[in-house]
Amino acid sequence: MKETSEKWLVALLGARMHYAVPRILHQASLLQHLYTDICAVKGWTKLIHAIPQSLQPSSLKRLLGRVPEGIPTDSITAFNSFGLEYARKLRQARSPSETTQAFLWAGQTFCQLILKQGFCRASGIYTFNTAGLEVLQSARQQGLTTVTEQTIAPKAIEYQLLHEEYQAFPDWESPLEEDPFLLELSAREKEEWSTADIILCGSEFVREGIIACGGAAQRCKILPYGVDSRFLLPEHLPHTGLLRVLTIGGVGLRKGSPYVLAAAQKLQGLATFRMVGPLAIQPEMKSVLASHVELTDTVPRSEILNHYAWADVFLLPSICEGSATVVYEALAAGLPVICTPNAGSVIRDGKEGFIVPIRNHDAISDKLELLAVNPELRIEMSKNARQRANEFTLDAYKKRLLEILANI
Repeated sequence: MKETSEKWLVALLGARMHYAVPRILHQASLLQHLYTDICAVKGWTKLIHAIPQSLQPSSLKRLLGRVPEGIPTDSITAFNSFGLEYARKLRQARSPSETTQAFLWAGQTFCQLILKQGFCRASGIYTFNTAGLEVLQSARQQGLTTVTEQTIAPKAIEYQLLHEEYQAFPDWESPLEEDPFLLELSAREKEEWSTADIILCGSEFVREGIIACGGAAQRCKILPYGVDSRFLLPEHLPHTGLLRVLTIGGVGLRKGSPYVLAAAQKLQGLATFRMVGPLAIQPEMKSVLASHVELTDTVPRSEILNHYAWADVFLLPSICEGSATVVYEALAAGLPVICTPNAGSVIRDGKEGFIVPIRNHDAISDKLELLAVNPELRIEMSKNARQRANEFTLDAYKKRLLEILANI
């Protein structure tokens, strides 16, 4: 593999994939600095560790999970107060347009905070969609290498797909109003694509979306993600009784939750369903969903493995994703996966599970029924899932990422 001598500055809102990108770069002696928002090892957030676990609310536990393991603290700058304000804006957003406004504010403010601090003698800049434009522009002017990672399909495509879902299921979420900030956010994405030397895409679905929105195909590089060994589960025989179907992620229209409900209603007496993740739906629909599906709100990452161990099959009928990391986790846990092309998955239809069209609960039900009545197929697909996961480990992701960076 060709090696790169670039020293990279990473600008990362949140803790995406447990800080995988900056951690990989540090392991390869290529990380110059990490800028982020809230981080549990910098500033006043370190004091939170003194609070007994029994007194910690789930939100605090999630914050304590923001630990960039393996990255020296002197290589990290965390804008904790900004991160709290961003979390407050998202929490108080009462409509999609207010959420979009919060994204815009966060991306612009984050970049300005970084520019005030400087690039720390980095020769390459690595950013993420909608949170890197001003940093990329300044870096380009200084002759630095620029990379942006598009973690989901472009905003314009996401909005169009969701608009169609709101029309089909008007009772599920708050009415989708006209979003006056969407054009600005979409334009911000497009400028990031034109400013970056390389656009990293988690899947072909994301790449196709960028091209459809006017992005340069030659700049797009597909980079599937990876999963670490914590999600590996021992092989076991299929559970007895009803087929156990697990979905992890936000409960709402983007994740295809109405189609999970339709499949659960159709397969009563044959399968039992569990959804793990925050609820973004109307109270009336929550009541309907809860009558057919076991609902579990957001849980700390440390507890998520218990849910994979409970399941027989993983279901993610998403309308729009990048390349859903929960699918990689499910494969590592040995679960057959049923998902849509828009989930950006690395599964192969008929091998580790099934790829079904979006918005097709009948196709979902048919595949679940096939797995429910055929435990031998579940065992075979479970073995295939573990083997497939071996191709998408963090080490494999590291190799692919560094090779792309070295060849810019």
